[in-house]
Amino acid sequence: MIQILKQGKVILAGAGPGDPDLISLKALKYLQIADIVLTDRLVSPEVIETHARKDAQVIYVGKQCSKGIHTPQQDINELMVEFALQGKLVLRLKGGDASLFSNVLDELIAVKQHQIPYEIIPGISAAFGAAAYTGIPLTARDHSRGVRFLTLYDFKLVTQQQWADFAATSDTLVFYMSGQRLDILTQKLLENQIDSSKSMAIVQQATTPNQKTTVFSFEDLKTQSLPNFEYVPTLLIIGNVVNLHHEFAWFNEQNTSESYFDNHKNTYQNAI
Repeated sequence: MIQILKQGKVILAGAGPGDPDLISLKALKYLQIADIVLTDRLVSPEVIETHARKDAQVIYVGKQCSKGIHTPQQDINELMVEFALQGKLVLRLKGGDASLFSNVLDELIAVKQHQIPYEIIPGISAAFGAAAYTGIPLTARDHSRGVRFLTLYDFKLVTQQQWADFAATSDTLVFYMSGQRLDILTQKLLENQIDSSKSMAIVQQATTPNQKTTVFSFEDLKTQSLPNFEYVPTLLIIGNVVNLHHEFAWFNEQNTSESYFDNHKNTYQNAI
C-alpha cells in the first residue's frame, strides 16, 4: 500500500510506450496522489489528463533535440530537489521504462546528494511495446535466441568491429533514438554483409493510435531507397524475427504522420 508522507519524496517512474493503458498500477497510484508531476514528451497526455490530481502541478520537461526542444537535465534535477525539499511528493514520469536510455542516473545522484527518499518504478519500454503491437517477437525459437538494446545517438563511437558484429549476430537488434541515422545504419549493415534474408521494421509512435510500421528486407534494401518519414519516436527492429510481422500483425494502424505526443504538450506548464 502506498502511503502519503509528510516528508518529500521523488518517484522515478516509467509510464510505458504510449498506449495509456500500459502504465503500471503502481505508477498510476502515485500519479493519482502526486503533488508535482514532471512529465517527459513521450508520456501519453491521456494518462495525465485522466488520472493526475486536479490540483497537481504538471510541468512539461520534454526533450526532442532534433527539433530544438530541450529541457536541460540540470533544470529537471533542480525541480525535483526543490519540490521534494518543500515536502511534496514529486512524480518524475518518463516515457517507456525509467532505467533504459534515460537520464535516471543523473536524477538518482541529485536526490541522493540531498538525502531525498525515492523509488524507481519500471515501465514497459518502447521495444516491448513495439514488439507486441507489431506482432514481432523479440526472441523466438529458430529465429533469435537473444536481443540487444542499442542506440546510434553518437554513431561515431561504434567501431568497425561492432558493425561487423551487428551484421553477423543472430540476435535481434533494437535501436532507440536512431531514426535520423537510418541511412547510415542500413549502409553499414549492408557493407558488412548482413544476411539478406533478415529484415528491418521501422516502427513509429508504437502502441499509440498513430502507430505506423514499415518493413524492408535487406535484399530489398540493396536496390531500394528508404522513404522519407517523420522521426516521431521511431524504433528500429532488425533480425529474422521481423519476417514474422506480416503473419502475426494484429494492430489496426492508421496512415497518419500526426504526432500523438505533441498535440497536448502546450496544456502543461513549461519548465523554463
